[in-house]
Amino acid sequence: MTSSKVPFSQAAENNKGPILQVLQQHCQAPGTLLEIGAGTGQHAAWLSAQLPHLQWQPSDVAQNLPTIRHWLGQTHSLANAPLALDVSDQWPIGPFDYLFTANTFHIMPQSLVAHCIAEGCRHLNTEGLFMVYGPFNYDDQFTSDSNRQFERWLKSTDTQRGIRDKEWVEQEFAQHGRQCLADHAMPANNRVLVFG
Repeated sequence: MTSSKVPFSQAAENNKGPILQVLQQHCQAPGTLLEIGAGTGQHAAWLSAQLPHLQWQPSDVAQNLPTIRHWLGQTHSLANAPLALDVSDQWPIGPFDYLFTANTFHIMPQSLVAHCIAEGCRHLNTEGLFMVYGPFNYDDQFTSDSNRQFERWLKSTDTQRGIRDKEWVEQEFAQHGRQCLADHAMPANNRVLVFG
């Protein structure tokens, strides 16, 4: 895989610093962290080096693993080798102390988001935290014009995609005994929701 052909996410590059600040606040205790949907692997590569007290375990669908391996190999990453994870199928053995996912809830169909929350909570320690980065609506309302336009683009690519309502996400977590402990405003009209 040549560097010119390696997938690169400008969004991941832009948001890694603000995400690190949130993780530093909530992931102070050493532990295991499962990243769900590691994408290009840029977050895993960079964030794991900044948080050496965490055993960072990236995961994604099998076809994305070569890119993740490439990014991990190009940096001083402390992340483990990536695992294949289709959230609708078999999950890696846990439990984990932390779960983190970025920009996945609006890509997955809503039914799969609900399944991801259920399985994630099942693979999380009792005192563990599940942190979700991405855009969210509040009371069925977009928080910005750019998010409204983003929603239109998402629906044009797949009608099952879409920005999720924070209240619905909270209800899904509540079914598994987890509540929203923090809601952090992030750049580009995104949030990090922390459930525990």
